[in-house]
Amino acid sequence: MPLDYAHPTAGTIDIALNRKPATDLANRIGSLLINPGGPGASGVDWVHDGAFALQSLNRRFDLVGFDPRGVSRSAPIRCFDGPQWDAINALDGVLDDPQEKQAAIQADQAFDAACAQRNAKVLPFVDTVSAAKDMDLMRAALGDSKLTYIGFSYGTYLGQTYAHLFPTRVRALVLDGVVDPSISLNDYLPPQLTGFEQNLHAFLNGCSARKSCEYAQSGDPYTKLTALMQRLDTNPIPVGARMLTRGLAMIGVLWRVYYQATWPLLEQALARMDRGDASLLLAAADDYYSRSADGTYANEGDSNAAINCLDHPVPTDISAYDQLGPALVKISPFFGATLQYSNLTCAFWPVKPTGTVGPLTAEGAPPILVVGGTNDPVTPYAWAQSVNRQLAGSVLLTRSGNGHTSYFASTCIQQAEDAYLINLKLPADGTICT
Repeated sequence: MPLDYAHPTAGTIDIALNRKPATDLANRIGSLLINPGGPGASGVDWVHDGAFALQSLNRRFDLVGFDPRGVSRSAPIRCFDGPQWDAINALDGVLDDPQEKQAAIQADQAFDAACAQRNAKVLPFVDTVSAAKDMDLMRAALGDSKLTYIGFSYGTYLGQTYAHLFPTRVRALVLDGVVDPSISLNDYLPPQLTGFEQNLHAFLNGCSARKSCEYAQSGDPYTKLTALMQRLDTNPIPVGARMLTRGLAMIGVLWRVYYQATWPLLEQALARMDRGDASLLLAAADDYYSRSADGTYANEGDSNAAINCLDHPVPTDISAYDQLGPALVKISPFFGATLQYSNLTCAFWPVKPTGTVGPLTAEGAPPILVVGGTNDPVTPYAWAQSVNRQLAGSVLLTRSGNGHTSYFASTCIQQAEDAYLINLKLPADGTICT
């Protein structure tokens, strides 16, 4: 692909794809491009490891995974090595004393400087608009006159961008777990924190209601969890040669709350914590950060920052982040302070953002299927409603329930998405699945 679409003859960038051919060749429709989210998640890995979960779609479509520019095998952005990532991830996100705050600021600045130094050629060109243009060249290379696509989470933003740029080249687009482009990064935080706090309470209340839940048998679990984080702030727990810090523990809990299917893993990790074993909570944080047992990291954290900071302008004055605190803590007493400065990396980013905050329309596109979960903590339901309004003619499909994204959480949702992608049959607008 052209590295810089503004100067298409001035160098190229290699994009990795893989393909699992349709199993019913006689009735093959074409290719289904898939983006699992992030930004920074590898579509190549996802199709390689998870194609079995899309068997009904794979009968009629070649499943095509791709690593967007800057991700995994596609000119990957690499800023920090394993020990550097270990150090920054162990920092406390709750910057409640001047030394912690200064350490976090310096770590963000060091990370951004390393990104600029090690990726100077590619760093300005890993934005989502360029990735959507790549996707159109993939569509053509695969021999499809129009694009069929399913995007999860960040993949919905990529899908919206494609439909905005190439509305007449859309066959069918599923946006599952919808990102709203009309909201700024810092304005993401209040509704997300509302969802995370609600999902955490739903998990803990469910735990309390079952005698089999070991963690809830000795005191109120929310109070216990809050007290645990306070203890970890001053007394991290050894796990082999490593330490479980409050920063790592908070991310471990956050990651296990993401999907209702992983709540049993959180229950198990907290029960182990009660017995002084922090290994499962640390493993949850490692999973979130894509850390392997040998101490190496996938490049998801590096590319996530690079793509987000290009796509989304943020305040560059630290005082803007300082002012977020009280409102976020009121919304989410457990997670609020941890995420207050989560976008500060982009404040020091060495490349000026190319994206803007505003709705993405797709005039001339066929109806697009927008899918939202009513208590999705990562992509709140209000965002799906908003994007449904932004995309003229789109249809909103709702899953009533907790957790992020819906295809794998509801048979009803799965059948509706499949029917649309295969037969272009849309559910009735306003359909609700459980």
